[in-house]
Amino acid sequence: MRRSRAVKYAFLVPAVLWILVVSLFPLASAIYYSLVQYALGQGVTAFVAFQNYLDNFHNPTFWHAAWITAVYVAVTVAVEMAFGVALAWSLTKRVWGRQFFRVLFTAPLFTMGVALGYLGVTLFDADSGPVNFFLGFIGLHPPWIASAFWGLAAAIILDIWRWTPFVFLVALAALESVPGEFYEAAALDTRGEWPVFVGIALPTIAPVLTIAFLLRLMEAFKVFGLPFALTSGGPGTSTQVYSAMVYLTTLQFFDFGHGSAMGIFFLAVVLLIVLRLFRVMRAQIE
Repeated sequence: MRRSRAVKYAFLVPAVLWILVVSLFPLASAIYYSLVQYALGQGVTAFVAFQNYLDNFHNPTFWHAAWITAVYVAVTVAVEMAFGVALAWSLTKRVWGRQFFRVLFTAPLFTMGVALGYLGVTLFDADSGPVNFFLGFIGLHPPWIASAFWGLAAAIILDIWRWTPFVFLVALAALESVPGEFYEAAALDTRGEWPVFVGIALPTIAPVLTIAFLLRLMEAFKVFGLPFALTSGGPGTSTQVYSAMVYLTTLQFFDFGHGSAMGIFFLAVVLLIVLRLFRVMRAQIE
């Protein structure tokens, strides 16, 4: 019996070490550096407690990046959830080319964020990009990369194109697990697809959609590669997301104190949001 327990613990050791090295040690280091002043070439020069946090809170660039990230997350996640569920619902019916559309809708999921961002530079080029070429037929010529509003809009459009397939796959799997008897019973009392979707399908798959929403929310909050490759945070810092600001502060300007404080603050905010969503998800399941 003791030998069996020892073998079990021995197999757990690599996993525990992995968590300590990859998660807990970097987190402890970030908390430490957020409370000190660090100078390149000199190391830690002073203990400043929460001064780094206060400096960030008094920095307009900090709040601007937080606002840009909040807008980015709110728009992308909301649209991706709506489009993904709508596409999944449409493919639960017997439509022509159903298998082909399944493959087509999931293709963007395999693209890389940075590569998609650099591709977007070509797609949304104001002078020679194909997007403005087609928009020109209806008299539109947005300055995509040169404008704060349109630059952020371009990043949001690419993110929606990339991540809607994830919601689509999750929603499609959930919808196909709903017993057909539910739809048959609903068809006796209602007419049209919308009442069946709202009254039967959506409440049934709500717990699964909550998980998909939670995963997309966490991924969207830490977005970095796509918008940074597309606009580099410009013009100026008008489209700079929070992760890009932390990266520039910490690794470009070597301000480890303020950069670590930004990261810890970001972790705390996202953790509170995730815990709240977990409570909502648990209430739905119960």
